[in-house]
Formats: sequence, C-alpha cells, structure tokens
Amino acid sequence: MGPGPSDVNPRVLAAMSRPIIGHLDPAFIAMMEEMRAMLQSAFKTRNALTLPVSAPGSAGMETCFVNLVEPGDKVIVCINGVFGGRMKENVERCGGTAVTVEDDWGTPVSVDKVESALQAHPDARLLAFVHAETSTGAESDVQALCELAHRHDCLALVDAVTSLGGSPLHVDDWGVDAIYSGSQKCLSCTPGLSPVSFSERAVERIRSRRSRVQSWFLDLNLVMGYWIGSDGKRAYHHTAPINALYALHEALVILHEEGLEASWARHRRHHEALRAGLEGMGLHFLVDQAHRLPQLNAVLVPEGVDEAGVRAALLERYGLEIGAGLGPYAGRIWRIGLMGHAANERNVLVCLGALESILAEAGAAVPGKALPAARAVYGEQLRREAA
Repeated sequence: MGPGPSDVNPRVLAAMSRPIIGHLDPAFIAMMEEMRAMLQSAFKTRNALTLPVSAPGSAGMETCFVNLVEPGDKVIVCINGVFGGRMKENVERCGGTAVTVEDDWGTPVSVDKVESALQAHPDARLLAFVHAETSTGAESDVQALCELAHRHDCLALVDAVTSLGGSPLHVDDWGVDAIYSGSQKCLSCTPGLSPVSFSERAVERIRSRRSRVQSWFLDLNLVMGYWIGSDGKRAYHHTAPINALYALHEALVILHEEGLEASWARHRRHHEALRAGLEGMGLHFLVDQAHRLPQLNAVLVPEGVDEAGVRAALLERYGLEIGAGLGPYAGRIWRIGLMGHAANERNVLVCLGALESILAEAGAAVPGKALPAARAVYGEQLRREAA
C-alpha cells in the first residue's frame, strides 16, 4: 500500500506465464490493436497515436519531451513536487529553456501563476505539468491548465502516472495534447510499461520538427511504424516485451470489465473509509481535501514518532508496505497508496488496525477510533447503495 508499484491482480500474473510468440506474429499484432483500443478507452480519447512505450513511466515522460521539445524551445514547467522537477530536467536535456512555475508541495498547480507565466513568455511552445503528484498526493486542474495552454498557442503535456484508472481523466474533452502514465499504479500491472497518447496537434508538431529526435529508441516517427503501421504492414522497430504486454492487456481487460467510472468510484469509496479511519486515530493529511488524490494519501507523522521505525514494523509484522516522504517531506509524512487491485476494504481495515496498534506502542496518543470510523463509512455507503 505504498506509492507504487501496487499489488498485481493474479490474472495479470497468470497472463505473464503464457508462451512467448513473435512480436510480429499476427496473433500478437491483433492483441496490440486490442490494447490500443482499451488504452484509448482508459484515457478517454480517440487519439490514433496511443500506445504503451516499452519501458517504465519515466521513459513515457522522456518520450513526450524528446519528441515535442527541440533545442531552443521555451517550455513552461509547473513544479509542485518531485515529478515536476523531473520534467524540468527533461526540457533542459532536450536543449530547451524551462520557465518554472513553482507552488508549495502539497498544493495544486496555480492556474493564476501559469497564466502569468504564459503572458510573460508568449514564445513558449509547451506547458508541462503533473496531474497527480505522487510525492504529495495533490491533484491539479487539468482542464483549466489545458485551456490556458491552448489560449496561448501552446501544447499541453500531462503526467498521469498515478491518475490513469484511479481518478477522472478525460484526455479529449480536457484538451490534453500529450500524456504519459505507468503500468504499475492504478492499472495494477507489473512495472515496465508506459502508456502514452498524443493529439493530432502533437503529432503534427512531431512530424514537422526542424531536427531529428535525439533518442532513436523513443522517436515516435519510428515507433509509429511498429505500433500503427502503414498500408496494413508493421515495420520492425524493437523486440517488444511480449510477456509484459500480455500483462498490460489483461490489466486493461480487468479495467474494462469493472468499468472505468466504476474504478474511479471504487478508489474514491475506499479513500473515504481510509480518511475517516486515519482522522479517527488523530492523524492529519498534507493536502487539503478539495485537491486530495484518493489513491495516494500523504499523512503527517505525529510529532515524536519514528516514521521509518513505524514503516519497518508494518512491513516486518504485518507484511504491509507504505511509502516514505520525499524531498522536504522526507521523515515528515507517510504515503499510503490505494491503487488498483490494492484498493479494497480488507486492505483499508488491515492498514488502519496495524498502524493504530504500532502508533499506540510507540507512545502516540491515538484515540482507538480508526476501525469504527472506517466501518461506519462503509456501512453508510452500503445504505446509500441499497436505497
């Protein structure tokens, strides 16, 4: 129950054990097409250029930047946690100029600050920001930021590593031009693949580049030949990770069976029970409720408590992993994940009971109300569903 990777559905693990076939085998190509269609559904998009990059989410991020940023380009980069900082690194390594818009960790990206930056830099070609900041659990307003970008003739690039499958995300309706995610979070697949999607505006930017993409492996002009093809033919680009793609295909089938909106609602439902339990033991969240992700819960460590010791005890005695804080919040917060297959009632109750027990042993003043508070939320949810 950390910030990822999440627990993997047994069906996904079973899918990985299927026999290997060739990456240009007709049966595998048929599966690729199914996967692209299911990714389009998960992203809520009709973008033709929607596919999983054969590498982790960080490579999905790099795919977006190396294809959309050329030397000398100016990019507005929003930083409200660790992963906005990584976006800045990518811009600079592509030879671009990063203009940063910074907000306090634990708060969403400020729409007003972004508007001021776009007004001050009319030559900016791209706006980049994180939808769901994994380092803090803060969610930013994708639709408002994309509208701003387009008003200033910029493309909008979005990090959705932690949000895909767990929070509402409407790529087409919100005007997202480029987006990347990861297989190991709310999709509950194994790490190692990065779903991406590009709008027609973004594809035109890629095709009309003045310079070659600096990465051969991540050059979408080449990758498109394998994943989309031309005249019914596929061009060999790289040996795809066959079994990892079996796993992602199965994870997407599971998401399709549940229903995307139902998955969003499930993550929210279990978050509400977890929130009630954590507050019932006197703990507080880093992020205000209005901007809080359901799948990534950043909880402030009580004063005088050894946060690393608590995590170690949870792992050793209960087989339960939660995450540590990063950057300025190292040692100050726990990051509790409710992602994909791990977002369920049993996990919530086990986590609350174990954490409350260990905190009490550590001398923290916990009222002992965590489990009753969570169960009350679940009971109320059942009553609403039955009404």
